[in-house]
Amino acid sequence: MLELFLCSLFTIVPDYLFRRYRQGRRIGHEITIYSVWFELRWGITGCMILTVLLITVIFYFHPSTTFATPLFRTIPILPETNGRVTEIYVTLSQDVEQGQRIFKLDSRSQEADLELAKRRIAEVEASLLVARADLLAADAQTRQAESALEQATDELRTKSELMARNANVVAAREIEKLETEVQGRKSAVAAAEAAKQAAETRVNVLLPAQRATAAATLQQAQVDLDKRTVYAGIAGKVEQFTLRAGDVVNPLMRPAGILIPKGGGRSQIQAGFGQIEAQVMKPGMLAEALCVSKPVTIIPMVVVRAQDVIASGQVRAGEQLIDIQQTVRPGTITVFLEPLYENGLDGVLPGSNCIVNAYTSHHDQIADPKTGFFTGLVLHGIDAVGLVHAMIIRVQALLLPIKLLVLSGH
Repeated sequence: MLELFLCSLFTIVPDYLFRRYRQGRRIGHEITIYSVWFELRWGITGCMILTVLLITVIFYFHPSTTFATPLFRTIPILPETNGRVTEIYVTLSQDVEQGQRIFKLDSRSQEADLELAKRRIAEVEASLLVARADLLAADAQTRQAESALEQATDELRTKSELMARNANVVAAREIEKLETEVQGRKSAVAAAEAAKQAAETRVNVLLPAQRATAAATLQQAQVDLDKRTVYAGIAGKVEQFTLRAGDVVNPLMRPAGILIPKGGGRSQIQAGFGQIEAQVMKPGMLAEALCVSKPVTIIPMVVVRAQDVIASGQVRAGEQLIDIQQTVRPGTITVFLEPLYENGLDGVLPGSNCIVNAYTSHHDQIADPKTGFFTGLVLHGIDAVGLVHAMIIRVQALLLPIKLLVLSGH
């Protein structure tokens, strides 16, 4: 109606003035309800054509949509393993900080595993002390065997020197006996050194490896125990949280509730515009938003990103070929808008229904010296008709409370 009224000022009104003051036609005499078409046919025809062209220009270069909302994500509150709830640390609609405890599952089995791992470490530490004592004993046995070997070797050398001077002083049988004893002493030394090396290996390699394994087992037991307590991964608000002690929670089938991140849906508005406006929607375009949760308020916005794909055309692999006719709905272009001023979305609830108008601006092209006069004039006209949409959204803002509270019947 507003477009029709504006166009009538340039078509029907001049036609009427010509008929009235040039041809002398008067309303109620020559111009009646029956002759208005014949008398004002040129103005009415021109008005209809100009109205259609104006509406086309407005809706193409200054697109509008009612499919807009500040979207926000939700995070399901789930444990990593299933179990029975024993303790609850938060309540419904409570604000939580990152890392804050939410609830705890039965952890008796994990606590027993943790205690067993601690005992295993203590056992390895005790074995290490015993092994060090065994190493000292093996070292002493090695020195003892070396001393016995040295004594037997000295005695053999002495008897051999005496026999070499006088064969009748030492019997040959005694020399053979000493030689056998020296060989035995050498074997005892080798055995003692092997025992010492085994003790060193046990102290330096085996038991440290066992202690590392026990420490890893302890760490794993601690991790399993920590999994029994569910923490908030991000700051936000707990909603739909009706969990009670004794309930069984399953990460695949039964979540405990949802966590709404803090600040979600309070920095952007996502809007869906028609595909025909794909060439018009560009980052940097100015826009205005009207949201139901904050009526009678026009929020200045700016387009920050336009998604370069249309969601309705996505393909998911399946068992059957896809028929293009199955994509009945044409889909829209998803556009992301941010407030032009800081805290512009204060008071707008996340998920609120919104109306968004975007405005095309040719200021840089008009300011370019290479742009001709008539081209600049046309671009000026295109930018100027955006005022119609600006007026419409303000009328909608004024009528929104009446429409929802009175005319909707609620």
